[in-house]
Amino acid sequence: MNAPSAPIVIVFHSGYGHTAKVAEAIAETSGAALLAINSEGNLPEGGWEQLAAAKLIVFGSPTYMGMASWQFKKFADASSKPWFGQAWKDKLFAGFTNSASIAGDKHSTMHYFITLAMQHSGLWVGSALMPANNKAASRDSVGFVTGMAGLMTATPSDASVDEMVPSDLAAARAFGERLKAVALR
Repeated sequence: MNAPSAPIVIVFHSGYGHTAKVAEAIAETSGAALLAINSEGNLPEGGWEQLAAAKLIVFGSPTYMGMASWQFKKFADASSKPWFGQAWKDKLFAGFTNSASIAGDKHSTMHYFITLAMQHSGLWVGSALMPANNKAASRDSVGFVTGMAGLMTATPSDASVDEMVPSDLAAARAFGERLKAVALR
């Protein structure tokens, strides 16, 4: 079975659906294909082929206890096969993460993604979202949570997927627009 190819592929794990919702918002404006890592840490059939055909690979995972989920880590460890042959050399990479806390040690996850991309000899694309860092800013401001290294979002631990903060999803759509523009260059 041939996997559909897309210039942008979002490979992600989502434990409770919040990270998947962010991935969907990014895909909405970037045209990316979604490649979900399952609860056992495996890609669906044809997933490795999708990643091989991608121009830009976007990593996504919730931040649990200061790091990407073990399911994402299992995928990352399995990527040693393309690494050995430098199959992803010079591809573009980007990343996003979600956790319950505003800070939530998301930078640990983001830096892990950057390290993984660099191990694959890739090129990193940051968020390019300006921070909402003035007195008029509120939790409803786009850029209130995110960092320059990549997209960061926060969902209260007792919030359903439908209760995610709208400004975080707006930031995800803006990030998707950036990724699409970079991939087209």
